[in-house]
Amino acid sequence: MALPKFPVSGGCSCGQVRYTLSAPPLTVYNCHCKDCQRASGSSWGMPVVVPDASFSVTGEVVTYRRTADSGNIIAMNFCSTCYSWLWNDPQSPGFRIVRAGTLDDISWAKPVGNIWTDSAASWAPIDPTLVNFPKGPPSREPLIQAWAWANEV
Repeated sequence: MALPKFPVSGGCSCGQVRYTLSAPPLTVYNCHCKDCQRASGSSWGMPVVVPDASFSVTGEVVTYRRTADSGNIIAMNFCSTCYSWLWNDPQSPGFRIVRAGTLDDISWAKPVGNIWTDSAASWAPIDPTLVNFPKGPPSREPLIQAWAWANEV
């Protein structure tokens, strides 16, 4: 699937917070951890990892910091009006993790792998040909490489 022409945009349910990605993401994957399941109210989350430099936002957000299953402190950012979960600020500096469902168009954001597959619902489809990890990966590099290869970026 071809990537769209950048910039692309997204935002919250009420429209008070809008963001723009000025460049393609580093990777897109599915996360099956209990944190993503609880926070999304679904079976998995779909992170879109973007460099800080390509992310801009308008509108007021509130941040909730929590200790994830991994032990990392995750800063989860929500619209201050409708409380849509928009992105995370991970402990590692230099990038943000946007929630794919908040993009205006997610048709191009096809995941290249899965993490925390040990926590996946028993019926969740895990394609064994993708880059998969039973827990959190030691590095996002394999997912970044898989995205670059799949999208020729």
